[in-house]
Amino acid sequence: MQQVALRWGANGLVAGVDEAGRGPLAGPVVAAAVILDDLNPIVGLADSKKLTALRRERLFDEIRGKALCFAVAQASVEEIDSLNILQATLLAMRRAVLGLRLPPKLVLVDGNRLPVLPMRCEAIVKGDSLIAAISAASILAKVTRDRWCDEVDLQHPAYGFAQHKGYGTAQHLSALRANGASPLHRKTFAPVREMLAGAADDAGVKAATDAASLERADTPPVAELL
Repeated sequence: MQQVALRWGANGLVAGVDEAGRGPLAGPVVAAAVILDDLNPIVGLADSKKLTALRRERLFDEIRGKALCFAVAQASVEEIDSLNILQATLLAMRRAVLGLRLPPKLVLVDGNRLPVLPMRCEAIVKGDSLIAAISAASILAKVTRDRWCDEVDLQHPAYGFAQHKGYGTAQHLSALRANGASPLHRKTFAPVREMLAGAADDAGVKAATDAASLERADTPPVAELL
């Protein structure tokens, strides 16, 4: 698949939009919007998932230096749990587009769902492999999200965020069982929700057991009642 260059034209500027972090069990979902400069091309743009971490980091800096404009936005864990992950993702995308210094006339979004925006939008399935501006957005979003994971790993080392980036790996699930959910975890996601439900059940059983033990301790022996 060959990427398509986006140019100035009678209809104005075109922005590419993508997100990172829909699948993980913790942390915000991150979206980016990018308007590239055709007079300052960037070689090697591709779907961020197909690039090495080192290549993404290098392109991250190049995109920020060469793009006409870009914006990165998030939807928080609280918004994800309140709205659901799809609506939170669309909200982050909307914030990214509205945060652009130059307003685009057309917004091309990776996938098959569109945020609500005041300009024309088109959804492009596998757009991060087809459209250079979407590829650039995917890289900005992915690197921003991965850097967040590296930072919170220092604050919550027991969970291993730097390794699994919040995804539901065996390592992450084991850490959840051992340590419970942190404030960073998405409570509506099944593994976290089920773990919290199990912890609540265990706490209820313990409370009932403790209450029964206290009741027995407060009841005098039969000999004393006689």
